Amino acid sequence: MDTRYNYKIVQYFMVASVIWALIGMLIGVILAAQLYWPALNLDSEYFQFGRLRPLHTNGVIFGFVVNLLMGTSFYIIQRTCKQRLYNMSIAWLVFWLWQFILILAVITLPMGFTTSKEYAELEWPIDILIAITWVMYAIVFFMTIAKRSVHHIFVANWFYGAFIIVIAMIFIANNLELPVTMWKSYSIYSGAEDAIVQWWWGHNAVGFLLTAGIIGMNYYFIPKVAERPIYSYRLSVIHFWGLVGFYTWAGTHHLIYSSVPDWLQNLGIVMSLILWLPSWGGAFNSMMTLLNNKQKLKHDYIMWFFFSAIVYYALATFEGPLLAIRWFNMIAHNTDWVIGHVHSGALGWVGMSAIATFYYFIPRLYGHEQLWSNRLVKWHFWLAHIGIVLYAVALWIAGIGQGYMWLKEEPNGSLSYSFVEAMNFSAPWMLVRFIGGALFVLGVVLMIYNLYRTVKQPKPKNNNNADTVTEKVDAHD
Repeated sequence: MDTRYNYKIVQYFMVASVIWALIGMLIGVILAAQLYWPALNLDSEYFQFGRLRPLHTNGVIFGFVVNLLMGTSFYIIQRTCKQRLYNMSIAWLVFWLWQFILILAVITLPMGFTTSKEYAELEWPIDILIAITWVMYAIVFFMTIAKRSVHHIFVANWFYGAFIIVIAMIFIANNLELPVTMWKSYSIYSGAEDAIVQWWWGHNAVGFLLTAGIIGMNYYFIPKVAERPIYSYRLSVIHFWGLVGFYTWAGTHHLIYSSVPDWLQNLGIVMSLILWLPSWGGAFNSMMTLLNNKQKLKHDYIMWFFFSAIVYYALATFEGPLLAIRWFNMIAHNTDWVIGHVHSGALGWVGMSAIATFYYFIPRLYGHEQLWSNRLVKWHFWLAHIGIVLYAVALWIAGIGQGYMWLKEEPNGSLSYSFVEAMNFSAPWMLVRFIGGALFVLGVVLMIYNLYRTVKQPKPKNNNNADTVTEKVDAHD
C-alpha cells in the first residue's frame, strides 16, 4: 500500500456524494410529481413544494456536488503534487462539519427557516458554519499545493482553486445579513442592489461550483479513462482564463427587463455571449481527448458517459448566452424553459460527469479494476439519456409555449390567454418531465447497486490499491 497519500477521506467523501445524490434527486422526483399531482403535497406544511424545493437544490448542489468536488480535489491534489494532504485533522473536520451542515439544512428548510434567496436559503448560523468550513477546506487545498514536491501545478488544480476562491468570495458577499432571531435574518441589501448581488452569487454558484469545479475534475479523469493525455494542454489553460475572466460578469442576464441599470444588463449580455468561445473551446478539448482513443470509445460506456457530458456541456453553454439575447429572454425567462436549461446542464453535464467518475474512480479507490456488471452500466447509460431528453425537451416546449401565451395580446390590449389556460397547456409536459426524472433516478439506483456489489467483491490478487491502476496512465502525475 502506497503510504504517500491518504485515500480514506476520499472514500468517505465519495460515499457521501453518492448518498446525497440519491436523496437530492429523489426529492426532485417528488417535486416533479407534485407539479402534476398537487394532492401529493399531502396538505402538509412540511411536505409542500415551497418547503421541499430548496431542500432539493441544496441537497444536490451542496450535498452531492460539493462532496464530490471535495473528495476528488483531495485525491487529485495529492496525486498531481506528489504530496500528502497538508493536515489530516483539518481535512477530517471539513468532512464531518460539511455533513453536519447538510443535516441542519434537512431539518431547517422543511420547517420554513429560510432567507428566500436562490441557492442561499440557509439561515445565518448555518452560513457562518459554511464559511468556517470552507476556509478550512481552502487551507488544506492551498497548503498542499504550497508544499508540493513538483514545480508544475496541473490545470485541474487551477479550476479547483478558482472554484474555492470565487465561491468563498461571492457566498460571503451575498449572505451579509442582519440577524433578528436565532433562525431569522434580513439581507443588508435591498431592491435592485439585492438582485444584483444575488445573481452575482446565483449565476456564479452554477459557473464555478457546477462548472469550473466539474471541469477541473474532468481534466484529470477524462485522460485517465481515455488512456490518452489531454488533447491540448494550452487550450485547457485558455479555457481556464476565459471562464475566470468572463463568467463572473454574466449573472445580470437574469435581470434583463428589470430596474437594474441598462449598462449593467448590457454588460451581462456581452459577457454571456463571449463565454461561448472558452466554453466550446473547452468542450472541444475534452471531446478530442476522448476521440483520441476511438477503439476504446466503441465499447466503453464510462467513456460514453463522459462524451455525453461534454455534449450536454456544449448545449448548456449555448443555451445560457441564448438567454442573454433580449428577444429570447423576453419569451423564455421566468418560464419552464429556464428549468429545462438548468437541468440539461445539471443532469446532462454535472450528472453524467459525476456518474462517469463514480464508475471509474470508486472501484479503483477500493482496489478493484473492474465493475461488478458492465451490463448494468449500459442499462444506466440509456436510462439516463432517455430521462434527460424527456425532461429537457418537455420543459423547453412547455416554457416556449408559456412565454408566447403570456405575451400574446388581443387588439384591445387584453391578454389572449388566461393563467389557467397556460397551466393547462403545460400540464402534459409536467407529466413527461416527471417520467424523465424518474428514469434518471432509476439509473442512479442501478449505479449504486452496481458500485456496492463492486466494492464488496473480493479484491484481485496483487492489487493493493488504486495506484497500481492509475500509475499506468499518469503522464501528468
